[in-house]
Amino acid sequence: KFSQLSIFSALNNIVNISMDAEYAGICGITREELDSQMSEDITVLAGKLELSHEETLASLVEYYDGYHFAGKSPDVFNPFSLLCAFSKGEIKAYWFATGTPTYLIEVLRKNNVPPSMIGRREAFDEDFDAPTESMLGTTPLLYQSGYLTIKGYDKYTQLYTLDIPNREIRNGLMRSLLPYYVQLPPEIASATIAGMYLALRRDDMDAALKELQRYLGGVPQTNHTKYEGHYQQVLYIIFSLMGIYCDVEVRTSKGRVDLVMRTLSTLYIIEIKMNRDAATAMAQINLKNYPARFYNCGLPRVKVGINFDLSARNITDWQIASVE
Repeated sequence: KFSQLSIFSALNNIVNISMDAEYAGICGITREELDSQMSEDITVLAGKLELSHEETLASLVEYYDGYHFAGKSPDVFNPFSLLCAFSKGEIKAYWFATGTPTYLIEVLRKNNVPPSMIGRREAFDEDFDAPTESMLGTTPLLYQSGYLTIKGYDKYTQLYTLDIPNREIRNGLMRSLLPYYVQLPPEIASATIAGMYLALRRDDMDAALKELQRYLGGVPQTNHTKYEGHYQQVLYIIFSLMGIYCDVEVRTSKGRVDLVMRTLSTLYIIEIKMNRDAATAMAQINLKNYPARFYNCGLPRVKVGINFDLSARNITDWQIASVE
């Protein structure tokens, strides 16, 4: 967007159409275009992936869809990643492979924006459809560079809901942020995340935490911090990289849950303590009855209390209990 710094600017006659509903689908491939003009491409890709047409379409939506550029906007796919998937015969993060968003990461760190606070924010259009060189926060940069998009609009308050568009962007962002929280070689992180994911697929939280314990045991002492929120963000990043829904500081009637994670089969209510013990974390979950907040979630609920010990520089104990 051109910044108009003066009413006498030579560019003051340019009309900004970036948020006009009429043009909301102009810079990408819409769902309608995908269904009507690329159905054969989906079928070919499905054959390569050994999936059904419907399963392949669902994966394309999960990874590359989700962009909206107006209050009323069609679903827009990332055209670069979508066409790469058809060309290569694989669904993976093509856009992030073009480069690491180093500048973005530095801006997030400078503004003290933790990973869990990047998405799901509300703003007026002037807060994000604004010149990035005059920005007061990170929202314009995140929106205009494609890491946030419009997910909702309230016509009465004129507030927009912004969030991370899709799995490709979420995974790429979290993978880029992880080294700033746990400085280990990427291949070690990938192996740990894969091991934890397989354990959680079996609903085996104990095995997943053992994988995490082995991982954190190799992190140099100088790269650890001394506050609970750091490890909360580490868990948030790792769970997000698995494609698992998670949220931090979830409010209940009696307090806030450190971390809530939902797999396809289980909802985990996680409380973190530092230099205490897992029993203390579990006692807080029970005392404040955090599980009651999620009574209607439709999934079995599991309580998890975790203790991080600074002297050991690791998680030292944990307790896991099902909600009756």
